[in-house]
Amino acid sequence: MRPSEGTSTAAAREPLGLRLREARRAAGLTLRDTARALDVSAATWSAVENGHTGISEPRLAAAARLFGTEPDDLRPPPTRGSVPDRTWRDFPRLELAPPLAGALSAFVELGYHGASIRDISQRAGLSVAGIYHHWPTKQHLLVALLDLTMDDLLDRARTARAEGDGPVERFARLVECLALYHTHRRELGFIGASEMRSVDEPDRSRIAAARLAVQRMVDEEVSEGCRRGLMATPLPRQAARAVVTMCTALPTWWSPTGPSSPEVVARDYVEFARDVVRAVR
Repeated sequence: MRPSEGTSTAAAREPLGLRLREARRAAGLTLRDTARALDVSAATWSAVENGHTGISEPRLAAAARLFGTEPDDLRPPPTRGSVPDRTWRDFPRLELAPPLAGALSAFVELGYHGASIRDISQRAGLSVAGIYHHWPTKQHLLVALLDLTMDDLLDRARTARAEGDGPVERFARLVECLALYHTHRRELGFIGASEMRSVDEPDRSRIAAARLAVQRMVDEEVSEGCRRGLMATPLPRQAARAVVTMCTALPTWWSPTGPSSPEVVARDYVEFARDVVRAVR
C-alpha cells in the first residue's frame, strides 16, 4: 500500500493535484461533477487538486477510471529519495496543509461549534483571509478532515483484512488496524467520533456510509466465524459492534505519554476482542 491519504508531503501532493486537475479538465468534467462521482465533497476534491490534502489509492484508482486513464499516468514521476511503499501498520508523521492542521487542533481542543475561523487561522499561522481563500466555511474544513480520515481508515482496513487467512485471523487484523489507527491518528479518530453530529447533509450520510462499511467488515468476519464454529458468541452482531466501539473509543483516553505504545494497545485489544466473540483458542 502506498502512503495513506494525508501522510504524503506537500511537495509530493502538489504535482499529483495538478495532474488530477489536468486529467479532469481533459475529460470535460467540472470539479463538482467529479466530487459527486468520487463520493467526496467539492471542497475536499478542490483541496486534493490544490495539493492541500492527499488522496488514497482506491480514490486515485476511481479517479483514473472516471477520467479514462490509469493511476500510474496520474502519479508524478518518483524522485530521488522518495519514500518506499508502506503497510497498513505504518504511520508516518501526519502532514496536513496549515488550514487543515489548524482546524484539527481547534476542533479537538474547542469542539467544532466552539472553534472560530480566527481560532483556526491562529493555529495555522495564517490570516483569516488566508483561510477563506481556499476554504469557504468551517464546515468545509470539517468535511475534508473526515473524508481524509475515512479514506485512510478504509484503505488500511481493507488491506489488513485481505492479509488474514480465515475469519478469526481477518477479524484479528481488523481489530489491530482499528486500534492502531485510533491511537496513532487519535486526533482524527476523536473528531470522527465526536463531530459527526456537526456535519451537514448530504455529507453526513456519505461519511456515515463509510463508517458503516468499516463496521460491516467486522460484522461479516464475526458472522462467518460463528457459522464455522470458530467463534461462540450467541450475539455476533452485538459483539462485533462492541468490539468496534471499544476501538473507536481509544482517542478518549489513550495518550502518547502514557505507559502503552499503540502497538501494545493493539495487541491487547486483539486479545480483548477474541474474548468478546469467544474465539476458539
